[in-house]
Amino acid sequence: MITIKFLGGAKKSFSRDSLTIESDPMSVSDLLNYLQKILPRNPTFDMKNILVAVNGVDSSALQGQNTNLKDGDIITIIPLVHGGGLNRKRYVIVNTNVELIKLKKTEDDPVTFLEVLRGKYPNLVIQGIQSNYILDLKHVKKVLTLSLAAEKAGELLSNKMETDIIMRFACTRQISDAITKVGLQKGIDYVLVIVGKRSSIDKLFREIKHVLIIHWTFANNAKFIQQEFSITRKELDSIISTTPLEDVLAERSAVLFR
Repeated sequence: MITIKFLGGAKKSFSRDSLTIESDPMSVSDLLNYLQKILPRNPTFDMKNILVAVNGVDSSALQGQNTNLKDGDIITIIPLVHGGGLNRKRYVIVNTNVELIKLKKTEDDPVTFLEVLRGKYPNLVIQGIQSNYILDLKHVKKVLTLSLAAEKAGELLSNKMETDIIMRFACTRQISDAITKVGLQKGIDYVLVIVGKRSSIDKLFREIKHVLIIHWTFANNAKFIQQEFSITRKELDSIISTTPLEDVLAERSAVLFR
């Protein structure tokens, strides 16, 4: 059996909190087609504007809609409320809400700006990473999965998760080196990684909306990252994968120990 949990507007649209169906071989795409068929008449609910989590992991971090479901899986359907055409990068990783936000180069002191946000939102994990050191979405998700798993196991690289996150992006055990290498600096593009309760993230988003870059994509930083981390072509060629650079970065982040 597969259990489907509905959150937010999905719960109201389907008139239930959850649903259990037979676990016949199916993919996320098959499941969404099934849900579309049983969806009560509701013109305000958009099946294309949802996040699908499989056992707490955003399906886009797996194989997207081609992700195969199996007996015992718990699928969570989460409507995405963008509002005003906003293209917000919101995800669920290890049953945890995560959002990525890119800011305009308007802050004279981005480090102080970050500390002020942390002071206002102590229940959120907020970390800033230079954009050049982010390969793509899968890179981000793999790093955060490591940090969240480490927190759950009580094995963070530091006492704070935000420090663990920046150390894993920098692939170093030294906090000062991580901050110097990939941390915030004046005049350099950066992305805020925010982890925590959805309502608190939304409140923060509204507060700093005026300094956000609303529509943005991940730049192709592969060459820069390869040079910065001294990753050789030989090392990449030795990995049997369609995403060798991403896998090397994830491996280096994973082998860091306290």
